Amino acid sequence: MTVERVNAGQKVFGLTAVQEALALWGASFLTIILTFILWRSQAKLAATVSFLYFPYVFMRRRNEDYRDYGVSFRAWKRDLAWALGACALVFPLYFLGFWGFLHFIPRIPVGLVRVMTPLQAYSGFHARLPPQFAKWVVDQLFVVALPEEFFYRGYLLTRLRDAWPGGRRLFGVRLGPAFFLTAVLFALGHLAIFQAWRLAVFFPALLFAFLREKTGTVMGCTLVHAACNLFEMFLEVSFTPLWVPR
Repeated sequence: MTVERVNAGQKVFGLTAVQEALALWGASFLTIILTFILWRSQAKLAATVSFLYFPYVFMRRRNEDYRDYGVSFRAWKRDLAWALGACALVFPLYFLGFWGFLHFIPRIPVGLVRVMTPLQAYSGFHARLPPQFAKWVVDQLFVVALPEEFFYRGYLLTRLRDAWPGGRRLFGVRLGPAFFLTAVLFALGHLAIFQAWRLAVFFPALLFAFLREKTGTVMGCTLVHAACNLFEMFLEVSFTPLWVPR
C-alpha cells in the first residue's frame, strides 16, 4: 500500500538506509536534550522541528517528498476506519488497565512510584475534560502526533524497511526488524526528557506501526496517537486530581 520510491536505494552522504535512520534519530534526540537543558520551554518546538525537517535534507537529495513517507490523504477513508476501530478496541482496555494500576499504586514503594509513573493517587472517577481541551486537541494532532508519526512510522520505519524488507506477516503486516526497532527508537526517544515511565510508549508504538503498515499512510496512526494522548489526559484529571503534568 506504500508508494514506490524510485530512489529508495540511493545513498545520501554515503550513508546506508540503517545508518541514515540512526543518524537522524541521534540528531533529533541530541537536539531535544540540548534544547531541554538550555531552553526548557522550547523543547517541544525543537522536537517538532527536528522531526519534520531533519529528514527533509535526505529526502531532497533523493527528489522525494512527504507523500513518499505516508503523509497523504489518499486513503483517508481507510485511515479513519482503522483509527476508529483501533480506538474502540484499545480505549476500554486502557481504561481498565489505568483503573487497575491506580489501585496498585499504594502497594508500590514511594521511591519506585516516582520512577514508574507521574500519577499519585486514586480518588474516585469523576469524568471531566482537562482545561483548554480544544487547545490540547490541536496541539496533540499537529505539534505532537503528526511530527512524531511522520518521523518514526513514516520516515524511520520506511528507511529501516528498505534495509530489512523481510519479516513474518500478521494480518497482512510485516513484523520484521524494522517494525520492532522503530518502536524501540520511539521509546528511547522519549527519554530525551528523562522519566523512566516514558519507556512504556514502546507498546502503543507497535499499534501505530501496525496502522502505518496496514493503511500505507501515517494519517490513521496520527489520529490514534493523538486520541490516545488525549484519552490519557482525560483519565488523569478524571481519576485523580493530584497528578504531575508531563
